[in-house]
This record gives sequence, structure tokens and C-alpha cells, in this order.
Amino acid sequence: MDLYFDPVPLLGDTREVFLGKWSEREWLNVPGPFYGAQTDNCGTGRLQAPGLVLYEAEYFSEYVYRQPRTPEELRQLIDAAEEEPFSSYGCDGDAHWTPAAVREWWRDRGRITEYLADRRSDWEAYDAEAGQGVAAAARQYAAYLDGELASHLRVYLFWLEERRSPTVADRLPML
Repeated sequence: MDLYFDPVPLLGDTREVFLGKWSEREWLNVPGPFYGAQTDNCGTGRLQAPGLVLYEAEYFSEYVYRQPRTPEELRQLIDAAEEEPFSSYGCDGDAHWTPAAVREWWRDRGRITEYLADRRSDWEAYDAEAGQGVAAAARQYAAYLDGELASHLRVYLFWLEERRSPTVADRLPML
């Protein structure tokens, strides 16, 4: 069973760079404490956190497609947030996500899968120019949606309900 990694207490003074507004977050963000919300379009997020951040295809604003699960991944996401000139990453997702909202997001994940497939040529063209591996990351996000994300979200649901990491004796909530 996965344990829940609670990254927010580790933010310390870097919390001040996370000024994104929940109401402006990209719909493509996975549930969790972090999200991109109307970020710039400079394409810096993937340079700092390639395993966590992707761009939406139209304006290339950044979103979190995988929440950090280690201190090193948290450092990468902090670096991405620090590079974002509008400070439009948020870290208050835990205050907004509810179990019902996570389950609704999960039920609607096919919309994300379709979006990723429909934009493949856009990202391949961007990669030919910028070489950031966005097309490969979009495939990774699609695989994550079809694979281990369900398990991660069940652990996150437990954390939202109990505010602690599950143990082997705990029963995880259903999505």
C-alpha cells in the first residue's frame, strides 16, 4: 500500500511563491495540494519538474499532472513555481478538494484522455522546436490515468477524510 506523502508542511518560506487562485486552476490538474492556475506561457515548468508538469495545448499554461511524492519531487515543483513570473501555482488544493470532488474528477477522466490524444500533433510540433519532451509526457500522463493514479487517488481520498496516511490495517475508500 502507498503511503501519503504530505508535501505542504515541507514548503516553509517557499509557500510565498504559490499564489495561484483555485478558481483559475487548469482543469487538467490532478487532484492534490498543487495546481497550475493561468500560468504564463514561457514553457519553464517542464524544465524544472519534467515528471510533474505539463502544458495545455492552446496557451501552454502549466498544470500539475502528477503530485510530488518525494522531497526531491517537491523541490522540483517549488523550482517550477519559482520560475513562474505570475506566481500562478497554488498549494492550497487540500482546502478545496473534497472526496466527492475527487470522485467527480475521476469519473470525468476520459475527457482528459481524449484531450491528450487530440493534442498529440501539437506537442510533437512543439517538441521539434523546443525539445522538452512534452509529447512523451502527455503519453506518460495518459498511462498514469490508466494505471497507478487510481491507487494514488484512493490514498489521497483517505488522507482527505482522515488527515493521516493509511496503514496496512486501514481500508482505502473507493473512487
